Order: sequence, then structure tokens, then C-alpha cells
Amino acid sequence: MNKSSAFTLIELMIVVAIIGILAAVAIPRFADMI
Repeated sequence: MNKSSAFTLIELMIVVAIIGILAAVAIPRFADMI
């Protein structure tokens, strides 16, 4: 159970990092379109 919970924590960190990178890339593009 500890391993599965650790993997879920790692996956959550990866998802948060990906969302942050996508937001950092998408925000300037939306600003340029406006």
C-alpha cells in the first residue's frame, strides 16, 4: 500500500508540473491572440 500511495504522490507532482508548464506556455499565446 505504501508503494502505491508513493506512486500516486509522484503522479500528482508530475501532473501539477505539467499543468504549470502548459499554463506558462498557454497564457502568453492567449495574450498574443488578444
